[in-house]
Amino acid sequence: MDILDEITAHKRLEVAALKRDMPLSILQGRVEAVLGSRQPSMASALVASPSGIIAEFKRKSPSKGWIKEAGDAAVIPLGYQRNGAAALSILADTKYFGGSPEFIVKARESGVMLPILFKEFVVDEYQLYVARLCGASAVLLIAAELSKDECRRLIEIAHSLGLEVLLEMHSEPELEYAELEPDMCGINNRNLGTFVTSVENSFRLAEKLPADAVKVSESGIGSPETLVALRQCGFRGFLIGERFMKESDPGAALGQFIAKL
Repeated sequence: MDILDEITAHKRLEVAALKRDMPLSILQGRVEAVLGSRQPSMASALVASPSGIIAEFKRKSPSKGWIKEAGDAAVIPLGYQRNGAAALSILADTKYFGGSPEFIVKARESGVMLPILFKEFVVDEYQLYVARLCGASAVLLIAAELSKDECRRLIEIAHSLGLEVLLEMHSEPELEYAELEPDMCGINNRNLGTFVTSVENSFRLAEKLPADAVKVSESGIGSPETLVALRQCGFRGFLIGERFMKESDPGAALGQFIAKL
């Protein structure tokens, strides 16, 4: 079992426990109360942004352990906003990434108005309702852990809740999922089975995505020069987490990165 298989198996058990604590019908009722409000569009923000940076609040990873264990969701995301991020990504997985859906709530309460991606291993519609309730603008769906039919159904439910979808692909066979017309097509430069990262993956697969897709390159973007080269290949979104989170002031690190673009 590789890391993605392990995470996905655990996630299904985790969601089953959540359903026992709060049945889907009750969660749906709570979401209905907030459906009148809308969060900003992440796809539109990326297209309009001169940098396109999706700054990630990521405290831990399975491969590197704790990156910033004391990272505060009421401080760092707001710092990203103040330093020019186009959008934010906030990890919601607790066991492997030290995240929580509550971190999105805290970011919103601190004053974050940017689009926020609910960064989670989504295997069940229940998680989409959690994302909507906590104030996310978009959700991540990962082609490698979903069948095409499962992915199609989750996209439909997400859209019915007013959530956009960033559909993440890693290999050429997975590119067929792009025909499901997600709001954004992501290419993950990190192999989710081995966690080996190579930004060449984005350069290799860029031209194979639909021409009109909002393309997002994820992980391994360590320099402004790499971002510029990816933009020239058609990418409009750039998800960067560890590059900023490992610094003492992630927001300031983002500002310095953007200043060099």
